[in-house]
Amino acid sequence: MTNLRFGWHLHSFPVDGANATDFLAQNLHMLDYVQHHFESVWVDDHVMPWAQWQSNDTPYVECMTTIANLAGRYPTLKFGSSVLCQSYRNPGLLAKMAANLQWMTGGRFIFGIGAGWMIEEYQAYNWAYPKPSVRIAQLEETVELVRTLWTQAPASYEGQYYRIENAYCEPRPDPMPPILIGGGGEQLTLRVVAKYADIWNIPGGTLENYTRKLNVLRQHCEAVGRNYDEITKSWSCEAIALAPTEAEARQIAANSPYNNGAIVGTPPQVAEQLQKFVDVGLEYLIVRLIDFPRRNGLELFVNEVMPLL
Repeated sequence: MTNLRFGWHLHSFPVDGANATDFLAQNLHMLDYVQHHFESVWVDDHVMPWAQWQSNDTPYVECMTTIANLAGRYPTLKFGSSVLCQSYRNPGLLAKMAANLQWMTGGRFIFGIGAGWMIEEYQAYNWAYPKPSVRIAQLEETVELVRTLWTQAPASYEGQYYRIENAYCEPRPDPMPPILIGGGGEQLTLRVVAKYADIWNIPGGTLENYTRKLNVLRQHCEAVGRNYDEITKSWSCEAIALAPTEAEARQIAANSPYNNGAIVGTPPQVAEQLQKFVDVGLEYLIVRLIDFPRRNGLELFVNEVMPLL
């Protein structure tokens, strides 16, 4: 039987019009419960609203500073970035930030990173937005540079896009944070996953899509000489509408902006849908319950869905 691990996906913005103070209180209320039942908490890397139904003044958390704060508040939890956009921070500085988090949290940071996608955010913050193949090449160089800084002193790296020369990152992380690479691009991204990732993640999508990506990842592992089983396969279930009755669950989904592609139902129904992902190879499940800021769905998930998985 698979030893399934569980993470909770922090909400990056309020869904009920709450102000910043109330939104922080909502997340802390959830985390007070999460700390006793989940292994990890995952924080998105965006800095402004990404959905049309969000207003421009919606409070929005920043990934790394949020993790630093919450890791101090909740010392039993691991914290992962889901996922850092490699374009948003100088990769050398990012390596130092991650190493510092790993040191100060006592080894509780998971370094999740991806190539980035939200063009509106790039434009608003004046970040360069090259074509996908370039962003993925930059992602690969970032991972190589970060690993170099974490393992060598002084560290030098020369890539097409990024470089460091006689740089130090002390204290170097020991152990190194696990590297999670997010994305599902079959030609380029999954090849980077095969070469460097400790954990692979993709958000949302169907069972058929997840199964296909696993098969492609296996092929890339064979091509680069990597043991496929060394990579932990994770999945972010972006939306679960869970309630004691199916009618209540469907009402939750109907009232949520996350209703597209949601897993909806009673505990047995939700567990049955999630179990299919476990059966094809899922090892690390990251969930977001969409009745937030209520805690009903989360508690029901812990008490009645987790035991079934």
